[in-house]
Amino acid sequence: MASTLESVPVVVAPPGLEGDLAIPPQATGLALFAHGSGSSRFSPRNRYVAAFLQQGGLATLLIDLLTSQEEEVDDVTRELRFDIGMLARRLVQTAEWLAGHPRAGALDIGCFGASTGGGAALVAAAQRPDLVRAVVSRGGRPDLAGPALARVKAPTLLIVGGRDHPVIDMNREAYDQLACEKRMDIVPGATHLFEEPGTLDEVARLARDWFVTHLRAR
Repeated sequence: MASTLESVPVVVAPPGLEGDLAIPPQATGLALFAHGSGSSRFSPRNRYVAAFLQQGGLATLLIDLLTSQEEEVDDVTRELRFDIGMLARRLVQTAEWLAGHPRAGALDIGCFGASTGGGAALVAAAQRPDLVRAVVSRGGRPDLAGPALARVKAPTLLIVGGRDHPVIDMNREAYDQLACEKRMDIVPGATHLFEEPGTLDEVARLARDWFVTHLRAR
């Protein structure tokens, strides 16, 4: 039985964020997507990964962390996508909203972050370990989490493309600062966007296995 995709207004401050929530029958956890630089909930890559996770029994929420007005500003200035503190606050607020949702509230939450969203996911995990129970970063910038890295308690998986050399170095530095259960997987032949054949499938498989291992339905 397929999951039901529901477009939902996410009630956080400030209002106006929109997301797509999908909850498969007998879901075992929920992946909250933190999109990367200049991306949105309509990103084909993240929607592909979300569909894969749903087939693995995980609920997903793809959410735009910027309002439509903020996206217009960011398209010009490119500043808000790097405001890790603001993005992390909105992830926390969204996780709080999920905790009160009539169907999603019984599911552990994991954050799936891409690019700058990887840094925001780790800051959110450091701030609310009771809400964010696992983190997966795809081609992420965990280094942007700064001092919060040492406070992360959620099991964390860093996934990087084998040909994305600058980001590999950034992830290795961040990995060394994490004191939680952690793993770093390098996908051979992949560049930053994992556009090469089979590489995004590997990302989706790694993320699914990590979340299935570390998330539970209460």
